[in-house]
Amino acid sequence: MSEIRKTDVLIVGGGAAGLSAAAEVASYGAKVTVLESDLHLGGQLVKQTHKFFGSKDEHAGTRGYKIADIILKEIEEYKNNVEVHTNTAAVGYYKDDGIVTAMAGEESYFKIQPKKILMATGAQEKIIPFPNNDLPGVYGAGAVQTLMNVYGVVPGKKVLMVGAGNIGLIVSYQLMQAGVEIVAVLEALPKIGGYWVHAAKIRKLGVPILLRHTIKAALGKDVVEGALIQELDDKFQLIGQPIKIDCDVICLAVGLTPTNEMLWQADCEMKFVPQLCGNVPVRDAKLRTSHPDFWVAGDAAGIEEASAAMIEGRIAGLSMAESLGLKIKKENFCIYQERLNALRRGEAGEKVRCGLGIAQITDWGNE
Repeated sequence: MSEIRKTDVLIVGGGAAGLSAAAEVASYGAKVTVLESDLHLGGQLVKQTHKFFGSKDEHAGTRGYKIADIILKEIEEYKNNVEVHTNTAAVGYYKDDGIVTAMAGEESYFKIQPKKILMATGAQEKIIPFPNNDLPGVYGAGAVQTLMNVYGVVPGKKVLMVGAGNIGLIVSYQLMQAGVEIVAVLEALPKIGGYWVHAAKIRKLGVPILLRHTIKAALGKDVVEGALIQELDDKFQLIGQPIKIDCDVICLAVGLTPTNEMLWQADCEMKFVPQLCGNVPVRDAKLRTSHPDFWVAGDAAGIEEASAAMIEGRIAGLSMAESLGLKIKKENFCIYQERLNALRRGEAGEKVRCGLGIAQITDWGNE
C-alpha cells in the first residue's frame, strides 16, 4: 500500500489562481502542494503574449507569460514550503477520509491527505456542433494558443475564427502577428463580445468581423479545405444562402465552462449560473465552498479574466491560512476585495456581478 502524503494545503491547478494562492498561503508558513496536469506551471498565463489591463497591482502593461514568471519568482522565496508536481492530475477525492488520489504521468500513482484544498482547475473549451467538426484543422482557440505561443508552431495559413469574444479577438491578432491570414471572424450575437480595443486591432488590419453569422459546415475530405458560413436572424435561425470560405483552419472561440468535477465528488453545493458560464460552487466572500475544507478560485469559480483569477487566488490563499490558525494580515481581505471590485466595475463586469449575486453568500454560519 502506498504511503499517504500529508500537506497543509493542496492546490489543484498551477495557473494564475493556483500560483497566486500558493504564494499567498506559503508566505504565512503553510506547507503547500501544487498539482498541475500540464508539463509546466503558469496555465493560460504562459500562452498570453498580450499586455494586461487593470492596475499596477495586477501587472497592467505586462505580458501574460511575464506575469507567470513574476509569481513563480515570488513562490521561489518560499520554496521550502511549496512542493510542485507537474504532469500530475488529481483524479479523485474520497469523502470518508479526505484523501485525494493523484496520477503522475501515466504510471506513478500516489495519495495525499491535505487539511485544506483549493480547486483552481480553470476551464475547458466549449465546442459547437456542425458537419465535419472532427476534421483535422478544426481547433479550439486554447489549442491554437498552445501551438503558437508555447511551441512556436502555426496551425495553418488561412484561419476562420468563430467567436468574437476576447479570446477570439486576441488569438486572431496573435495569429496575424505570426503571418497567418484571418479570413473572417464570425459572431452569432449582434455585437462583439470582447473589448473594443482588441477588435479595433484586427479591423485596422482589414479583417472582417461578421456579426449574426455562424459556421454551417467544415469542408474537406481528410483535412479542412474550407467552410460554409451563414447569416442568422434575431432568433438565431439560419437565413439567406450559405457562403463558401477558403481556409485550412477553423478556430473555435465559443466560450469556456468551469472545470470542477472534484467539487461534485466532495458534495459541494453547486448551482448552474449562466452568467458564470456553467455549474459553479456556491461560495462565500472568502471563496470557501459549502464543504469547510474546500475553496475555489479562478475560472473554476466562474469564467473571468486572468487578473481576477490572480486576486481570487490571493483571497483563497489568505482564507486558507486563516482557517489553519496561522497569523495573517486580515486587512488584506479588504485590500484584495477592493482590487477585485475595481476589475468588475462598469459594463464589462456586469455579467460577473450578476452571476455572483446568485453564487455567493455572506457566510456559512458554521464558524
